Order: sequence, then C-alpha cells, then structure tokens
Amino acid sequence: MLLGFVIIYLVISIGIGAYGATKVHNSRDYVTAGRSLPLPMVMAMVFATWFGAETVLGIPATFLDEDMGGLISDPFGASLCLILFGLFFARPLYRMNLLTIGDFYRSKYNRFVEVMVAIAIALSYLGWVAAQVTALGLVFSVLSDGSITQTQGVIIGASIVLIYTLYGGMWSVALTTFVQMIVIVLGLLWITWLVSDM
Repeated sequence: MLLGFVIIYLVISIGIGAYGATKVHNSRDYVTAGRSLPLPMVMAMVFATWFGAETVLGIPATFLDEDMGGLISDPFGASLCLILFGLFFARPLYRMNLLTIGDFYRSKYNRFVEVMVAIAIALSYLGWVAAQVTALGLVFSVLSDGSITQTQGVIIGASIVLIYTLYGGMWSVALTTFVQMIVIVLGLLWITWLVSDM
C-alpha cells in the first residue's frame, strides 16, 4: 500500500513537472524560471534541497557519534554560508543578469575559467546527487519488499527526476520541490504526532 502511495507521488511529480514546462518560453525561463519565483517557493526549494537523504539518515548518526560538534559544518556552517551569500553576493550577482555561476567567471576572466568552474561544480555535486538517488532506490527496494532491487529503484527514481527536470527546467524543479517540502513537513508533523502518543 505504501509503495502505491510512493508511485502515485512520483506520477504526480511528473505531472507537476509537465505543468512547470508550460511556463517555459525561452532559455531564461528554463534555467532561472524567468527570475520570477516567489520568496516562499525559493525558501521551499532551499529547505527541500537540503532536507534530503543526508539530513534524514546522515546527520542523526553524526550527532549520535560526535554530539553537537559534528554538526558544525552541516547544517550550521552550510546555513551560515547561505546567509552570508544572500547578504553580500546575491544582489550584485542578480544585477549582473547571469544565467549560471559560470557566466560570472566568464565575464571576469575567460571561457576556459568558466568551463573549469562548471566542471568543478558538477563534480562537487556528484556525491550529493548519488546519495539522494541511492536513498530513493533504497526506498523503492524496502517498500517493495525487495521486488525492486536498489539498483532498479535508482534507475526508476533517477529517470523520473530527469524527466521532469529536462522537460521543464527550473520551473519544474521549483514546483515539484515546493510540493516535496509540503509533503516533508506534513510527514514530520505526522511522525511527531505518532511519537507523542507513545
């Protein structure tokens, strides 16, 4: 039954992604959602992006092993970096009318530096993306009682994410992430309610 809910949720995600694609009319819409996302949606994106497999599975284990000292880099250090970036860099970068971080380096240096930065950013996200997709594959495997292997789950999950991301760009990502944040918060409230009755 729970697997059915997950499948329905993923189908809805594709539907939301398809709806997001209707808002894409040019490359700026695709890459930056036309620079017109409302603040609540941006906040939801940051929350849902950071509240992934590492937060649910990794941070509690780190806390148990290292107490609060283990949490200095993430979430506290990472949160501080986001705040500092928002305070000092976001507005000047926004005024430059850029599409990507690489565009900034091209404007300040040259095309070679832009490509190197883009490669470095992509490589730095491989571990994070791998953790998220692996966790999604594990969810499929556990919920199907092993009928779907973790590898098959990874392929299914990654395919769904790729479909809505490639189809609708940032609009699709923003809308699906907003819905994911709502599901996460409602799920946490439900778990809190269940635990409080024990």
